[in-house]
Amino acid sequence: MVPSSLAAAQASSRGSTKADSALDAFTAEWRPKIEAALVGCLPDGDGCPPILAEAMRYSLLAPGKRLRPLLVLAGARACGGDLTAAMPAACAVEMIHCYSLIHDDLPAMDDDDLRRGNPTSHKVFGEGIAILAGDALLTLAFETLAKRIQPASSAAACCAELGRAAGACELVGGQADDLAEEGKVPGVAEVSARTNAESLAHLEAIHRRKTGAMILVSLRLGAIAVGADVKQLKALEEYGRRLGLTFQIMDDLLDVQGSETTMGKRVGKDAARGKLTFPVLLGAEESLRRAQTLTAEAIAALAPLGSDVEVLEDLARYVVERNH
Repeated sequence: MVPSSLAAAQASSRGSTKADSALDAFTAEWRPKIEAALVGCLPDGDGCPPILAEAMRYSLLAPGKRLRPLLVLAGARACGGDLTAAMPAACAVEMIHCYSLIHDDLPAMDDDDLRRGNPTSHKVFGEGIAILAGDALLTLAFETLAKRIQPASSAAACCAELGRAAGACELVGGQADDLAEEGKVPGVAEVSARTNAESLAHLEAIHRRKTGAMILVSLRLGAIAVGADVKQLKALEEYGRRLGLTFQIMDDLLDVQGSETTMGKRVGKDAARGKLTFPVLLGAEESLRRAQTLTAEAIAALAPLGSDVEVLEDLARYVVERNH
């Protein structure tokens, strides 16, 4: 159950009907288009084994918020661009996100059996096919960018951006450090005792890569796909860095305070594993205050983009008030 302080803070932040209606209208218009575009990107034969195609479809089209593809499109909109030009990038980041979830749920990683309210991929298809489905979605993301983003120079830039964000120094590197924190990396010496400040800095560094990198690159891809300028990219970066950290703080809080039914996955597993989280280091109340401060800073960072930022403002509010 969410404690009264968090529930009250969430309720009070829902007062902006203008922002709510902007996000609702945007989501109602574009999420069905995202779903259709994802279906259109999946293999329809041509040598792909049916069981592999089914596993890819199972994870990619599972019910979800589509936060990252919506961020791609909202970023393109804030830069005054044509959202349809950014749709291939929206699909690509969702493919990367789903691949990472498939692999993250495996027994060797987070060992989860529930995702988005459904059995995880390896529980349905077995570990081997789940791993291959993740591999296939990873590579399909870059094929989608290379073939469908125009002009070719923008496609190349998008591939480079996504490769960096999903690679060894960002997403995968953050996951590796996360495993090391849990003692799951053989041969890595146990870390000596850190101060609370050092632990917090280390935790933020992990999540800037593991979670934040894909949120930030979603915004950058949307901007690049529509030819944004340096000033627009800088504003989106400042917004995205704060949004990514807020998202992880709220994820940590919801693992403590959320319900499995609402979340669609197991909760309380971080504490059971003794995992380093923001509530462990800061407490729930201070974690929430930090998330709220980051949200205000994220919204302020959008000022240089002008007036067409209501959706991004509301997405920031949504992240801090979400219950799943």
